[in-house]
Amino acid sequence: MLTAAALAAPVFTAFAAGEAPKAAKPDLVKGEALYTAVCAACHGADGNSAIAANPKLSAQHPEYLVKQLHEFKSGKRNNAVMKGFASALSDDDMRNISYWVASKPIKPGFAKDKELVALGERIYRGGIADRQIAACAGCHSPNGAGIPAQYPRLSGQHADYTVAQLNMFRDGSRANSTQMTQVAAKLNDKEIRAVSDYIAGLR
Repeated sequence: MLTAAALAAPVFTAFAAGEAPKAAKPDLVKGEALYTAVCAACHGADGNSAIAANPKLSAQHPEYLVKQLHEFKSGKRNNAVMKGFASALSDDDMRNISYWVASKPIKPGFAKDKELVALGERIYRGGIADRQIAACAGCHSPNGAGIPAQYPRLSGQHADYTVAQLNMFRDGSRANSTQMTQVAAKLNDKEIRAVSDYIAGLR
């Protein structure tokens, strides 16, 4: 009894101090196995999707990926396909998958539209002041690396995927980021295409 009480004391002290118990370290071996079985068909064997409609996941912040999986599962982020997959995953599964795919290097992308890339760069780096559109770089960093646990990495992402997400934020069908809904609401189709193409070439 004394031994059990002694072992419990540090946990109790942590709770009393307002600290959450530390999560177990992600199991990358299990993460790889689950990713290969569940995710690779759409997102590529190493997280570098070859299908422009499906996002690249490699080198993404794992905390962001975990958050998205939880929101697919809860329905806060509406996607019938991803809800089906996420609903079958436990919290540990989500962490293991996210940390494994985040450890894979991203294959760089390329901007394709020379006509639009200059406009995209202006929006990404400076926003559009007269319409109160903030610069993307303010949250996602100048090189698109994002800020871990807060803002996702964007650099190298498929332009088609980014266009689709911005359109969904704009029309309200993706409602899991108030900030992005507010930004996208002010962008027109040409601006969305331009900034998405610019992002694809960031590195």
